Amino acid sequence: MRMHRVGKTLAVVVAAVGLLGTAGYVATGSSVGPSVGSSAGYFPFGYGCGDAEERLGEALAKESVLDVPPSSAGAGESYRSCDDDDLFVVAGRSYAYEGSRESALRHYLDVGSTRGWRTAAGDCLAKRIDGTTAYLTVWGPEKGTLDVEITADRAGSRWCE
Repeated sequence: MRMHRVGKTLAVVVAAVGLLGTAGYVATGSSVGPSVGSSAGYFPFGYGCGDAEERLGEALAKESVLDVPPSSAGAGESYRSCDDDDLFVVAGRSYAYEGSRESALRHYLDVGSTRGWRTAAGDCLAKRIDGTTAYLTVWGPEKGTLDVEITADRAGSRWCE
């Protein structure tokens, strides 16, 4: 009888260790190297973008500077995203645009300065939004498309300084 009881206890311990080991593997990606485990294991442990990033994304998307395209821009399309690894949030607008980069930059420097944006470094503007510093950048035009983006995170990263 005693052997049977030890066997049962041992089986429970082995099962528990196995389950914990599997949970650790899924949550951390194992100790073998990056990207080995499933990212799905992170979600129960708070991995990725959450409510704070959603609120920040909403605040960035409401910035009026995104609603004022250069005069030669076509119809715009809004977009938002959040990077689950680094928790940075992007809100932007993509325009059909055949003008020059210099003209687009001048436009956003002028419009931005009237809406509280200040030059941070080079072609980048900065402004406090929702308790953090956000950065406005102009990408392109490339293949007839101009992208205007506002990027921010809660970690206080400096995106263009």
